[in-house]
Amino acid sequence: MAVPKKRTSISKKRIRKNIWKNKGRRAALKAFSLAKSLSTGNSQSFLGDK
Repeated sequence: MAVPKKRTSISKKRIRKNIWKNKGRRAALKAFSLAKSLSTGNSQSFLGDK
């Protein structure tokens, strides 16, 4: 099993955590935007029932 050689610094840990959080934020925003466009009927990029 892989074991880290040295402890990761707090700043590096924080950077990685923020990147991980931002990925989720971006995905949620994209999903919300798609849902909003589908509900109003303005979707142009989604193939679904109209």
